[in-house]
Amino acid sequence: MPSDSPSPVASRTAESSEASLAGLSYEQARDELIGVVSRLEQGTSTLEESLALWERGEALARRCEEWLIGAKARLDAARAGVDRAADTSGARGDVA
Repeated sequence: MPSDSPSPVASRTAESSEASLAGLSYEQARDELIGVVSRLEQGTSTLEESLALWERGEALARRCEEWLIGAKARLDAARAGVDRAADTSGARGDVA
């Protein structure tokens, strides 16, 4: 009876794949993801190759999402700083 858990080899491969993604910029991850999608859309890969591509694509998409979440957090923090500065300067202007 087949097991639902990944094989040790598959787990190690996934871990090394995740580690290799950590150093990718958003643009690098996005460009590689575009290539993976293109290869999958061609439909010429074997089932095993397609599964490997799919898994890599999922990992790349997660990496892109991490970058986008981080960018949003930075924008939100910058906006909050601008809002606080505007509130502070506005309050000082009313006191005169």
